[in-house]
Amino acid sequence: MKTRTIVLAGGTGFLGRMLTAHFCARGDRVIVLARRPQKRSDPLCREVRWDGSSISSWVADLDGSDVLINLAGRTVNCRYAARNRRHIVDSRVQSTKVLGQAIARCVRPPRVWLNSSSATIYRHAEDRAMDELTGEFGDGFSVDVCRAWEREFDAAATPFTRKVALRAAMVMGRGADGPFTMFERLARLRLGGSMGPGTQYVSWLHEYDFCAALEWLIAAGDLCGAFNLASPHPLPNRDFLHEIRQALGISFGLPAPRLLLEIGAFFLRTETELPLKSRRVVPRRLEESGFTFRFPNWPDAVRELLQVQTSAALAPSGHAATSK
Repeated sequence: MKTRTIVLAGGTGFLGRMLTAHFCARGDRVIVLARRPQKRSDPLCREVRWDGSSISSWVADLDGSDVLINLAGRTVNCRYAARNRRHIVDSRVQSTKVLGQAIARCVRPPRVWLNSSSATIYRHAEDRAMDELTGEFGDGFSVDVCRAWEREFDAAATPFTRKVALRAAMVMGRGADGPFTMFERLARLRLGGSMGPGTQYVSWLHEYDFCAALEWLIAAGDLCGAFNLASPHPLPNRDFLHEIRQALGISFGLPAPRLLLEIGAFFLRTETELPLKSRRVVPRRLEESGFTFRFPNWPDAVRELLQVQTSAALAPSGHAATSK
């Protein structure tokens, strides 16, 4: 198995740590571009300073690498005040712009560039599924961010580097700052009932399939453009939460009506769009390319995630449980 050099921009968050562990376990060299680089104990991984908006010495690490993955972007789990909106947009658009400029300077540019986007680019959809070919874009701040993000990515002149935009749904995996941990905690507190009407769809993806999908897109030399990274089976919020409660053996969860969510979002300094927007997204292009999901159905994914988390909690200190 060929050892690759992977450059991971914005790789210190939940998804970045997941991918770093995946690539290092495979034997790849991982270079994480980080605003506050830390020393890594794994010899296969090192962090390099960057600010996400200007070219500096980190370009030398990009030149000659095999794969560039850009995950940079300020969290959207905040109130959409003017200052936060500006940071959300700039952190995505500027990082994408500067990476495109850096690739243009490379003598040996990476052969593929995977750039984050989001499944929230599509409209609120309960009536039908949104795929890459027939899906309809929505409106509002979050959609505008995604469209500006993808426009900057498309505009980058990288004739020797294949480009793939990752319209990812919520990735469900281990980690205290991951969405699954939050949903599990709500269920254990008997607060895991329907959010709002409960009819809004939840698009999701198991961590195993997220890593596998990226590997598939890296290996396929002819795939480019936008790809939805989501399970082929999104489901309504009430069913999504019911499956978590059932897997935990919890029969009841208090529902959270819209007004309560609005109040909670205000005090938690976030927005109700996150739980209330219906994201009914399906991975048409990924499936048509031949990719097979290991966890296409939510009940199976929930049980695996809970089993893995239980195993990790029981593992001796210094030994991490591995996903199946």
